[in-house]
Amino acid sequence: MIPGSKILLYGKGVFTTIAVHDAKPFFWDKHWKRLTENAATLGIDLSRYTETEISDAVHGAAAELKTGRIRVSFFDESPAELWSGEGEPEVSLSLLTGRSRQGPANPGLTISPHRVNSTSPLAGTKSCNYLEPLMALQEANARRFEEGIRLNERGEVASACVANVFWVKDENLFTPSLRTGCLAGTTREYILENLACEEVEAGIEALHEADEIFLTSAGLGSVQAAEFEGRPLKRADH
Repeated sequence: MIPGSKILLYGKGVFTTIAVHDAKPFFWDKHWKRLTENAATLGIDLSRYTETEISDAVHGAAAELKTGRIRVSFFDESPAELWSGEGEPEVSLSLLTGRSRQGPANPGLTISPHRVNSTSPLAGTKSCNYLEPLMALQEANARRFEEGIRLNERGEVASACVANVFWVKDENLFTPSLRTGCLAGTTREYILENLACEEVEAGIEALHEADEIFLTSAGLGSVQAAEFEGRPLKRADH
């Protein structure tokens, strides 16, 4: 990695994690769309790469992996102007493969003290500057919860620390709207395309009153929570 580069100094890059089952990457089209949109938001030029070549590389890795995860990252290795500023713009690609994420089958949830800033220029972007959600997750784990629910600056439910959140109340399905600052997860998008679900800006009372709560991500799939703030949640098959 180039010393003084924007990725090294500022974490300027974008990534996505793709689930692999039966040697096939799930939701590749959705992942590529989000990667290109997030790169444009951060001002990362992906013009030297084509979807075809990246897709071929991902599908080739998936064929070898069989089951697991692939992280696709684009790093802005351009020199940082505040330091040397010397050198040509450069964007590099990284493909990292690994086993499937071993998350808890029935997580216990708490309210995270760390808020999502929906007005941040990084809101809704899966950038390589990912320390904040990981620190929020570590804080929840330190209190013996598997995940934390993060609110935004207006007190609206935004997401879990490293997952999207859905809940059921009176047989109706809800999830935070993108206006809350939550990430536009690929599994979230798939659910919205296939199930009746209302995108809302709701306060934490919505989860206190929920019958069921689910976490979704490419790594987790869909996982039903066992409890929220110590309150047992209804268990049901869907």
